[in-house]
Amino acid sequence: MDLWAGGPPPASAAYTTITTWHNKGEGVVHRGDTYHWTKDRQFEPFLDLPRRRGARFEVAVDTDVDTSRRLGEMGWSQSSAADASTDVARYRAYITRSRAEFTVARDQYVRPWTGWFSDRSACYLAAGRPVVTQETGFSRVLPTGDGIFPFRTMDDVLAAIDAIETDYLHHCRAAQAIAAEHFSAESVLASLMERARL
Repeated sequence: MDLWAGGPPPASAAYTTITTWHNKGEGVVHRGDTYHWTKDRQFEPFLDLPRRRGARFEVAVDTDVDTSRRLGEMGWSQSSAADASTDVARYRAYITRSRAEFTVARDQYVRPWTGWFSDRSACYLAAGRPVVTQETGFSRVLPTGDGIFPFRTMDDVLAAIDAIETDYLHHCRAAQAIAAEHFSAESVLASLMERARL
């Protein structure tokens, strides 16, 4: 947790995420249905988000020229995923310069209701940055509505952003408290050792 301690983001900070846009050939077919590994399909319904709210949105992604142009036309700022994640210091700096995280989850996590939650999102929480992320069933085990906002629809996303912007500092504190309780090394290792009877 102490690695993520820091002050508030700059006034111009955006809702951000670091991602891979498109992966080829990694879909899983089960009972005639394809579960996709690529994220572009999940982002698609939310691409007009910057037009729906006054907040800034940025995605750190390395993609083709046509996709980059389209993201720009939809109002997304862009930076390089490789630059943002080359080393721990750059990764930390990118997250702490963010206002909050907005991201989607891979189809392979969403439709099977896996409960998956991103380690990257856990870093945003530890930095005291609220997280708006696609529901995978993680709300069964993590508190939501303060600091973490799961979504299924655009209306869910818009409501989450409105809540964050209405009381930003409250949701920053809530995010950090969730990280401390559920993701800190002390909490996770203590739980593992207890279950292993060590």
